[in-house]
This record gives sequence, C-alpha cells and structure tokens, in this order.
Amino acid sequence: MLWKTVLLLALVDQVLVLENGLLRKPPMGWLAWERFRCNIDCDEDPKNCISEQLFMEMADRLAQDGWRDLGYTYLNIDDCWIGGRDANGHLVPDPKRFPNGIAFLADYAHSLGLQLGIYEDLGNFTCMGYPGTTLDKVVQDAQTFAEWKVDMLKLDGCFSTPEEQAKGYPMMAAALNATGRPIAFSCSWPAYEGGLPPKVNYSLLADTCNLWRNYDDIQDSWSSVLSILDWFVDNQDILQPVAGPGHWNDPDMLLIGNFGLSFEQAQAQMALWTVLAAPLFMSTDLRTISAQNMDILQNPLMIKINQDPLGIQGRRILKNKFSIEVFLRPLAGDACALVFFSRRTDMPYRFHSSLAQLNFSSSSLYEAQDVYTGSVISGLQAKTNFTVIINPSGVVMWYLYPIGKPEAPQP
Repeated sequence: MLWKTVLLLALVDQVLVLENGLLRKPPMGWLAWERFRCNIDCDEDPKNCISEQLFMEMADRLAQDGWRDLGYTYLNIDDCWIGGRDANGHLVPDPKRFPNGIAFLADYAHSLGLQLGIYEDLGNFTCMGYPGTTLDKVVQDAQTFAEWKVDMLKLDGCFSTPEEQAKGYPMMAAALNATGRPIAFSCSWPAYEGGLPPKVNYSLLADTCNLWRNYDDIQDSWSSVLSILDWFVDNQDILQPVAGPGHWNDPDMLLIGNFGLSFEQAQAQMALWTVLAAPLFMSTDLRTISAQNMDILQNPLMIKINQDPLGIQGRRILKNKFSIEVFLRPLAGDACALVFFSRRTDMPYRFHSSLAQLNFSSSSLYEAQDVYTGSVISGLQAKTNFTVIINPSGVVMWYLYPIGKPEAPQP
C-alpha cells in the first residue's frame, strides 16, 4: 500500500488540473441530503435513516421506475455515513448503518446501471462533525474512494481555512485523476468564498472541478428557491460564461416531491434549473413520490433541454414591472428554451409579447412546443404577437425551434 501512496503523490505533483473528460452534460440523479439530512436514528426511524438500506431502496426505485433510463443515474451519499478511520488511517463507514461497506453499495449501484457518489469535507470535520479529509489525507482518501469504485465525490468545505481550500481542492482533483478511476468531482469551494471574483477564480475552478456549489444550501421552501434564483440572476454576467461541458454551476438540489413547493412552484423550479443548465439532483423519497411530481421530473422534453449538448447556461433576458420574467437558453440546432416566469401572487397573468420584443431578429419561421402541456404553436415569426397565461409563482416553458423561412408573398 505504501508504494501506491508514494506513486500517487508523485503523480499528483505532475497532474495539476482535472482533465477527466467527465460530465459533458449536467449530471442527473438522486442525492440524500435535502430530504433525509443527518438522520442516523435507525432504531426509531429505520426506513429513513442514512443507511445502506436507504440507498439500496433508492437504487431500486431509480432502476425500476424509469429514472435511470431517462438519465438519472447517480445515487449520491451525503454527510453522516462515516464511522471513523481504521488503524491505518483509512476511512470506514458506520458499521451498524453500512454493515457491508461502501464497495458493496457501489457494486449494487453498478449492477443496476447506476453510479455511486460519496461525500467528504476538506477540513478537520465534515459539516455534521464526522472525520474530514485534511490535507495530509487527500491522496489516501482519493485512493480509498477509487478502490471502493465510487463514481463521484462531493467535497464540502466546513472547518477549513481559505488557504487550505486553495491548496486542497486542486490537490484532490489531481489525486482523483491520479487514481486512474474516472471520478467526477463536485466542489463546494466557491460557496465558502462568497461565490464571486476576486475571491473565486472561475478559470481555476473549471480546471479543478466538474461542478461546484456557488451559493447557499437549498431549504424546503419557495423562498429558498427564489433566493438562489435571485443570486444567480444578479450575477449571471459572471456565472453564465463559466458553465459548459465538464464544468457546471450548481444551484443545489431539486425540492420537487417534498413538502415546501406547490405544484406551480415545483414546475417552476424544474424549468428554471433546466434553463440554467443545472445538475438535476433530486432529493425526495422515491418510494412515495406522487405521480404528479414524477411527471414533472420525468418530462422527456425537459430532460432533453437540460442535457443539450452545447451546454450553454441560460440567462434572464426580460423583467417587467408586472413581475413577469423571461429566461432564454440557446440550444443545438438553432433552437432555444424560453421560460416565462411569474412572481405574481394574485391570479393568472396574460403576458403579451413577440419574439422581436425578446430580441429575436431572424427571419426564420418558428414552432414552439409547450414543454409541460405538449401543445404546439405554429407559424411564429419575429413580429408575430402571442399571449401566454402564467399562473402565480408558475411558468410557461417553450421549446422553440426554426422550421424554415416564411414563404414569399405571391406577386
């Protein structure tokens, strides 16, 4: 084992950036934290505690209920899995809650066509007080994760200094790369530095991490969704250009299926996260999720837009005095996604516009498919007036695509 560590240390010195070729599209899957937090009471709450059983049951649901086949392939463990370190300093899972170990869970996930993600923290402790990955443990822990056949690492930043983060995150990226196993790297680094330059160097970040948390943790409420959205919009000139294939801004998990969002708000979060080219990590109980919420999360056209190969993050392009906002994301094939979003709290609003008013100048003829209803609006030109009816705290989302040039008038 010693020679492996020495070899890895030598390789880490040479490999300064990630260059792992992973996550060319935003990752999709399931993450434990928002819904199940740090529930470790398996005596009183065995069905919902952070345990091997929970992750196996979620893996079963991902594989059997259509999620995997739509692209939701990551099964991600978050905090509170660690039991400690063994006599050689290796991380070990809690023996009562994960009796068969993490490698067993990885094998189980892989047998179902899924990928396993795991969590650690670049500091003395994780955010919930479990053993962290200090700088002297980075290479050893990277090798442990590779030996367990883990597919993604989320590295948090609690209990670490800015100096330790500046050294540790690139060090972990290089250590993961040096293992030879493809392990996607999710960083919380910018969230601990305010998310913005000059403290955050997004060029360095894109060379270090596959995705990164920029801002606050999401909570199960509409106000939390709006606070994250507002921060992303306020800083879109900085954030939008740095996202792309292999390196994504992460506004945090999807709340859909939990307790804090109405139906309209659930549809809105899905549409807005998609237009932001965000990772789609569900954090809900897939054993009990309603058919209505499954329909939102399993919408094939929504997923196609989220996974668009260009990987361009969208932007807000309009905000009017009536609390209506419009977001646009460019897509392959000269198509785009448009999200008409209402912050109103009174009644459905009739929004009148045209593509020209949204800065479309092409002479093309367009069709728009409503992503949620499936209805198609044909014959749209730049100057064609249209009306969309948007419910309070809801969205209308279009997949807009050119279908040719208008026919010239007959002489």
